Amino acid sequence: MDWKSRITIDPEKRGGKPCIRGLRMTVYDVLEYLASGMSEEDILKDFPDLTREDIRACLAFAADRERKLVSIPPS
Repeated sequence: MDWKSRITIDPEKRGGKPCIRGLRMTVYDVLEYLASGMSEEDILKDFPDLTREDIRACLAFAADRERKLVSIPPS
């Protein structure tokens, strides 16, 4: 999944947090809903502007960020 076509970062929206397609819904919001136990279907029902591909883009974005984190070995 190429999240770059769906996740936008605009300093004028939501304090520059990564958002979905320029909407005010952040990647963090979607990840929090998933982590709290909401299903994709629940999220799509509650937020009809979102698509299944948007949710997958959030997951791909988070995975990409995690992959880029630098690990500091224990001392």
